[in-house]
Amino acid sequence: LTMAYILFVQPAMLSTDFTGSPTGLAADAVLLATCIASAGATLLMGLYARCPIALAPGMGQNAFFVSVIMTLAAAGHAESWRIALGIVFVAGVLFLLLSLLGVREAMIQALSPSLRNSIAVGIGLFIAFLGLKAGNIVIDNPATFVALKHVGPLSVDWIVFWTGFFVTAALLVCRIPGSVVCGILVGTGVAIFSNQISFPESTIGFPQEHAVFRFDIVGALSLQCLPFLFVFLYMDIFDTMGTLVGVGEQAGLMKDGQLPRMRQALMSDAVGTVVGACLGTSTVTSYIESAAGVQQGGRTGLTAVTVACLFLLALLFAPWIAMIGQYPPITAPALVIVGAMMFGNITKISWDDPSEAIPAFLVVVGIPLTFSIADGMALGLVSYPVLKLFSGRGRDVHWVMYVMAIILVVYFFARAAMG
Repeated sequence: LTMAYILFVQPAMLSTDFTGSPTGLAADAVLLATCIASAGATLLMGLYARCPIALAPGMGQNAFFVSVIMTLAAAGHAESWRIALGIVFVAGVLFLLLSLLGVREAMIQALSPSLRNSIAVGIGLFIAFLGLKAGNIVIDNPATFVALKHVGPLSVDWIVFWTGFFVTAALLVCRIPGSVVCGILVGTGVAIFSNQISFPESTIGFPQEHAVFRFDIVGALSLQCLPFLFVFLYMDIFDTMGTLVGVGEQAGLMKDGQLPRMRQALMSDAVGTVVGACLGTSTVTSYIESAAGVQQGGRTGLTAVTVACLFLLALLFAPWIAMIGQYPPITAPALVIVGAMMFGNITKISWDDPSEAIPAFLVVVGIPLTFSIADGMALGLVSYPVLKLFSGRGRDVHWVMYVMAIILVVYFFARAAMG
């Protein structure tokens, strides 16, 4: 229940871009991929790694996925969603190889803790902004760029959004499991009562479309897509490691600071990403919401196996999920709440060190203000090694960071040359 919101949010996010235009991916196809990939990866986590951790397409990474689609489309690529899936596939294969070779530690050390956490904070702000926009709370304004929408107190969009928001928030502060999905269901009830949506014609039904093996690997391996590939790889590694350690600590599974069968857990995560891309969804990763299962006593892989079965069961209710996803104010509160939770990482940034704080700040504000996760992250990734060099601590920067900065600078010059 704590992670079931992804069933409603993922199809809605990946089927339309940030301007409301279709991305080319059908919502039904995303739902099918989400359910099967999540079930497969979670089942592998339960049986192979024997951990009480569930997996699904990651919040933040799905937003970055859409950002990549928009960037490639603006550069003139037709069916840019296929290239984006190809990038996710290649990133998943690389993650799988790194897990097999045991060199993930070097990759993790490349980004400083401040930069890693600033990315989570910036994406959290961006997701929250998208939620406010989808809920029709904030709108475009030619003078101030954005503004609060002035509506009457009986605006249906506002009533649905704020009802779902406060139900979710109230249940969350009371530590009641399933708060996000409960907020979505209550918002759905209000939307049905106000005639914004209607009951589906069929109670039971499977998704009718798919995007199996529709990725474009050739396009994904182009020089233009190289920065995106690195970002997807980093996000998957860091999200996974953070979740595994966090949930492992809470469950009391850690031994000498390490999670037993860590390599198996990382491989399960990487396989989930590869399978998800093959089926047609963004990066599949370990969910911090798995902590809810631990709180209820889950300590073994049986917890994950149960979640996997429930993801498959959700396929039967595709008409209901489609009904909820077609009216954005229903799922918008979930984005705001998840964004608020991600913002908590801001305390982990080293604000007393300007060489750490300034690049982190550029990432935090750059992602929502440029309306692009890729561009916002690039501001921090480029400025970080530069400021470290000026501070006389250039040797403290991992060589991967210098490579990333050079690639990003070349990419932006090339993009500017192409207009």
